[in-house]
Amino acid sequence: MDEWRFSHYEAAISLPLDSGKSFELLRILARSFVPAGRLNRLVSSIGALCGLLVTGAVCKLWLGGQEGLPWLIAPMGASAVLVFAVPASPLAQPWPVLGGNVVSALAGIACAKLVGDPFYAGPCAVALAITLMSLLRCLHPPGGAVALTAAIGGPAIAAAGWSFALMPVALNTLLLVGFGLIFNNATRHSYPHRVSALSQSGHGTKDPPPQDRVGFTAADLDSVLARYDELLDVSRDDLDALFRAVEARAHRRLHGEIRCSQIMSRDLVHAEPQETVESARRRLAQRNLRILPVVGADRRIAGIVGFAELAVPEARTVAEVMRDSPCIVSPDAPIDELLPILSGGVYREAIVATPEGQLLGLITQTDLLAALWRSHVAELVTNASASKASTRAA
Repeated sequence: MDEWRFSHYEAAISLPLDSGKSFELLRILARSFVPAGRLNRLVSSIGALCGLLVTGAVCKLWLGGQEGLPWLIAPMGASAVLVFAVPASPLAQPWPVLGGNVVSALAGIACAKLVGDPFYAGPCAVALAITLMSLLRCLHPPGGAVALTAAIGGPAIAAAGWSFALMPVALNTLLLVGFGLIFNNATRHSYPHRVSALSQSGHGTKDPPPQDRVGFTAADLDSVLARYDELLDVSRDDLDALFRAVEARAHRRLHGEIRCSQIMSRDLVHAEPQETVESARRRLAQRNLRILPVVGADRRIAGIVGFAELAVPEARTVAEVMRDSPCIVSPDAPIDELLPILSGGVYREAIVATPEGQLLGLITQTDLLAALWRSHVAELVTNASASKASTRAA
């Protein structure tokens, strides 16, 4: 990462600063510093605007006519940037924001009282704040500004003493984080940020699930992070999910894409919601099948049913026992996207459907395994033929 960025800095420095190159310089610097992401910038700006307005209004009413003490401290602006622009960052989560700001305020107040001279109290406050935030696992960059504000903020803050950490710092932060919880989740951005649950064995054993038995492991990731010895603004679980997505993407690029429509079973035996349980169970046994898609009007998928569901003694119709949340995929989806789904222990088959929910086909674990095996064999044959051809040419 550092080498990549340094090459961009060198390129930027080497550019002559004439009118023809100025824009290119700005473009290179922007690409080096601005994080990539799909978070809508306008939504982030609106969130910060509303969050700070609400925070400031409530605190202004709380303080009433109290003179001198700020009702909205300046570091809240930096906290708002993290909470609304990068809500997935570990530095923007509720505990780092709240704990970091309050602990830093206490550090600043303590240094102001113990050191006295603002020239020394300010730097000491920031240093102490960093130490405390690191120990309490609530590192939040705006906390440094909070500590500095508490240490050298002026007579009104000094007169408030320890209460400054509660009002306005704690109240500002609580209101901002509370609004962030509502706004981010309303705009479909998970906050607090949650990574999809790590895969676990579905049988209550200590063995990792099949998809985690090859490739890199959690121990590999932990070992690399320990040797890296730098604070990264991304969680370990996010890194794990990101690297596994990169693995799947690289596999698709190197080995080509096979679509779900190419391997799905098309001539399907299905059940209907109002069909009797006995009729569906008899069809499963006659056709030597394990599951049946349940299809309603216009071939729309209603669910899926198997022997386990049909064994319920009190049930009369398929609709009473069917699973109504099967795995549904698009016919154009690459089959490598099914690997973590069908090997995770929850789903053993995927229904292929149109965007309107109409049944097109079915892919089982067996179908997926056969397709991957044939793809592997074809790749080996192709490579062997290419190797023989190159040998003859030589």
